[in-house]
Amino acid sequence: MEQAVGEPIRDQGAQTLLTEDILKVKKCTVIGGSGFLGQHMVEQLLARGYTVNVFDIRQGFDNPRVHFFLGDLCSQQDLYPALKGVSTVFHCASPPPSSNNKELFYRVNFTGTKNVIETCRKAGVQKLILTSSASVIFEGTDIKNGTEDLPYAMKPIDYYTETKILQEKAVLDANNPEKNFLTIAIRPHGIFGPRDPQLVPILVEAAKKGKMKFMIGNGENLVDFTFVENVVHGHILAAERLSYNATLGGKAFHITNDEPIPFWTFLSRILTGLNYEAPKYHIPYWVAYYLALLLSLLVMVLSPVIQLHPTFTPMRVALAGTFHYYSCEKAKKVIGYQPVVTLDEAVERTVQSFHHLRKVK
Repeated sequence: MEQAVGEPIRDQGAQTLLTEDILKVKKCTVIGGSGFLGQHMVEQLLARGYTVNVFDIRQGFDNPRVHFFLGDLCSQQDLYPALKGVSTVFHCASPPPSSNNKELFYRVNFTGTKNVIETCRKAGVQKLILTSSASVIFEGTDIKNGTEDLPYAMKPIDYYTETKILQEKAVLDANNPEKNFLTIAIRPHGIFGPRDPQLVPILVEAAKKGKMKFMIGNGENLVDFTFVENVVHGHILAAERLSYNATLGGKAFHITNDEPIPFWTFLSRILTGLNYEAPKYHIPYWVAYYLALLLSLLVMVLSPVIQLHPTFTPMRVALAGTFHYYSCEKAKKVIGYQPVVTLDEAVERTVQSFHHLRKVK
């Protein structure tokens, strides 16, 4: 059909490209989307109008609005189809911090992440948002209101932290505005919430076995626990702000509830909410630490004969008995972050979600 005089020229090809670009802006992939954080991420992205792919080793849930890709994080052949045609990748895949499998941590967090970076570049992804951890600056001693400019831990407390440092460095170093590839690292701390497979179930199991009668230290050490929805909010904010401010690329941001709470008070609120007794007795921090250190040395000596995997370790004593809370002022000022769920509401919702673990009186 002929173009009418005075009618705007319609370039069908240009319109198609423009439509594709608009659609791509709100198309993303969540790597590790079947996990605890990943599932919450997917739900919030869908609620905000995003088209969502999930890449994982398993399909953790059913949702007709989500396109699942199953495969090995270290395989570019597996990963590429999940990243092709998307603008943003949220990388939140990791073994749980409680795992003691060094080989697995290195394979997923380091080798796998290097493959994510390379595959993002190959697929034309514009933004990579990494779920890092505030523990990358924690060495087992007090951190009070720690900021992002603190150096990486020289002596990481475990393999999780060791590989998270390597992972974060790789992602931030990959930031390259000239090639339209921007990266950010989000550092949450103490993630909890509904469907958490770690903190609450492990806590309840310990209480059932009578292992929650003692607290390490005087019970006054403040720690950050961060509700999962606030963590997700921080990730999405970072991605959206990065769309129109490339100078944010290559930076890390702490994301917390901004309500540090005594470590043992938080655990007690979860336990009593599920009808279990809170810890009553105190063990001095230095006593617990050196007992754990002696136990670790004994395990090392016996390792040629027998393989032991104690849960009472110096690292866990440090996590339970030291101050470690972090400032999220940078995230507030730069990406406009504010927690969307208070700690009180978060604890209440978490306890209610684990009603099946409640102790029958």
